[in-house]
Amino acid sequence: MDIAGKRVLITGAASGIGRATALAAAAEGARLYLTDLNARTLGESVKEIEKAGGVVEYAEPADVGNLADVRRLGEEIHAGCESLDIVMNVAGVSAWGTVDRLEHRQWRSMVEVNLMGPIHVIETFVPPMIAAGGGGHLVNVSSAAGLIGLPWHAAYSASKFGLRGVSEVLRFDLRAHRIGVSLVCPGAVRTPLTETVEVAGIDTADPSFVRLRDRFRRHAVTPEKVAEAILRGVRRNRYLVYTSRDIQLIHLIQRLCPPLYALFMRVANFAMRRLLRQGAAS
Repeated sequence: MDIAGKRVLITGAASGIGRATALAAAAEGARLYLTDLNARTLGESVKEIEKAGGVVEYAEPADVGNLADVRRLGEEIHAGCESLDIVMNVAGVSAWGTVDRLEHRQWRSMVEVNLMGPIHVIETFVPPMIAAGGGGHLVNVSSAAGLIGLPWHAAYSASKFGLRGVSEVLRFDLRAHRIGVSLVCPGAVRTPLTETVEVAGIDTADPSFVRLRDRFRRHAVTPEKVAEAILRGVRRNRYLVYTSRDIQLIHLIQRLCPPLYALFMRVANFAMRRLLRQGAAS
C-alpha cells in the first residue's frame, strides 16, 4: 500500500512511537487524523507535523479506553469522510510487577487501555472501511510481551497477548475485504513511557532500578526506527512486524527450541528477583 494521500488514524500521537509514526507518515504524504489523551502534547505534535509540511486533517484528545470518547471521534471524523484508509492503534500504558504486588487497578488499566482501547477503535472505524469497499490496513501495536513471557509482565501481557489474539483473527477475517493487518511487537524503545512506568512494589528512584532502566534505554531503539518498521510493514502488507533483532531471535527460539527459551526465561526471572530483594520499597 502506498501511504501517500491515504487517510491515516493514529492513536497515542502525542509522544513516543505515535508521534514518530505520525511524522513519518506525514513525510510520505499521508493525511493524518490524530488523537491522544494529552491535549497539550497532541497540539505540539500537530504543530511539528505542519511545520514540516505535513497535513493534519483532524486532531482531538480522547481516552481510547472510553468507548464514548472513541465513538465521538468516529462521528466527527466520518462526518467529513466516508471511511479511513489506515487505522493505527498505538496508544498504550504500562505497569509491571510480581503477581503478589500488582494492584487490581493496574490489571484493569492494562486491559482497559491496551486491549479494550484498540477494540473500541476497531469496532468504530473498521466496519466503515469494510462498507466503503476500498480495502485498507489495520495496525495494532502489541509488544514483545505479547509474544514471550517477560518477567513481571503478567498484567501488561494480559493486554498485549489479547491484542495479538484479536489481530490473528482479523488477519484472516479482513482479508476478504482487502484490509491488511499488521501486529507490531516492539522490544525496548526509548520513549517517555520508560520514565513513567509503574513497577508494583519497587521504588523506581532506587539506584538499582535506575541502573536497570539506564541499561534498558542503552539497548533500546528509537521511536523513529519503530515508525520506519511500522510503515514498511504497511507497505509490504506484513503481518508480524519486529522492531529489533533480539525479540525476533527470542521468538524464534521459543518456537524452535522451547527448552532453551525456558532456560532464558528462568535466568531472566532470577535476575529480576535479585533486583526485587535489592530495591524493594519498604
